[in-house]
Amino acid sequence: MKRAALLALILLVSGFPGRTKADAVPAQAAYLIEANSGRVLFAQNENERLPMASTTKIMTALLAIESGRLDETVTVPREAVGTEGSSMYLREGERITLRDLVYGLMLTSGNDAAVTIAWFLDGGTEPFAARMNARAAELGLCDTHFVTPNGLHDPDHYTTAHDLALLGAAALRDPTFCGIVSAKYRKTDGSVVHTLKNKNRLLWEYEGGIGVKTGYTKAAGKCLVFAAERGGMKLVGAVLNCPSMWNTAKAMLDAGFSGYETKLFLSAETVFAVPIENGVKKTLSAAPIRGILYPTEIGGEEAFGVRTSFRPAAAPVAAGDPIGTATLFLNGTAVCSVPIVATETVEAAGFGYYLKKAVGDFIG
Repeated sequence: MKRAALLALILLVSGFPGRTKADAVPAQAAYLIEANSGRVLFAQNENERLPMASTTKIMTALLAIESGRLDETVTVPREAVGTEGSSMYLREGERITLRDLVYGLMLTSGNDAAVTIAWFLDGGTEPFAARMNARAAELGLCDTHFVTPNGLHDPDHYTTAHDLALLGAAALRDPTFCGIVSAKYRKTDGSVVHTLKNKNRLLWEYEGGIGVKTGYTKAAGKCLVFAAERGGMKLVGAVLNCPSMWNTAKAMLDAGFSGYETKLFLSAETVFAVPIENGVKKTLSAAPIRGILYPTEIGGEEAFGVRTSFRPAAAPVAAGDPIGTATLFLNGTAVCSVPIVATETVEAAGFGYYLKKAVGDFIG
């Protein structure tokens, strides 16, 4: 769906009043992708560097989960207690698992939980910020820089709608992260019990809503990273400085789900017969490691095609060895590819094989 058509649909389903620009939704920046394929469905000022408030905590949560220490018990340090802004209301010396801190971080947006996590994992917020920036670089977030673990304002703490949506999509690939951000309630189990309720209204108000994180500071305005799953598609979006963030997110999701559908272009069950040299067989069976699924415009005129390429194969070849690639093209541009691997083992033809073959040919 072309940008103008998708925008018109967003405005139609949302009933946004008083638009002053024909090409804008009511956010300083916005971005929407289909996470499984990476297809961009909508973009507006997506590369403008902006503060992101508590959506920062997506990275903090991801790092806590990736540490592998979720079931360890943490003692809340003095430095975390009374952190300004939204809070879990942690007490100095309180003992709580890292897992429950992440729940408090993502459900109630606890700034004190973020500081506690930073001190537990790295002994302070500055070294933890270095960890955050290193992970951002690994994820290819080129216009993101972290200073704090919670998003409290700092002029050097920023991201873009593009980077934020990609971060959300990356985090949602972790099943533990998915389980936490999609939880509506959580009661912690530690020296102090906290009853938590998720601030994300989409979990209650949007069919298929699975997360992700709200954010607000005076400098950043209202920010939201949001996601939903329907019909085999996982849509992930971000809006920055968006006064009507809930309606905008719903409208963007509605437009994405109503404007696109997933199509299977290549089945994982497809079998290719690939010529092989010096083997006990002349052909080798191969298949893609997964199918190619890609969102397509409903009623659109897009031109898709799948091309396969195979490298020269010579025995011996083991099952699972890479043999080639299947690539999906949209209007002549490659949009995704999957490896093709051998599905059988083919041994090299030795002297005994050729002797047996010669005898067989002579007798036959």
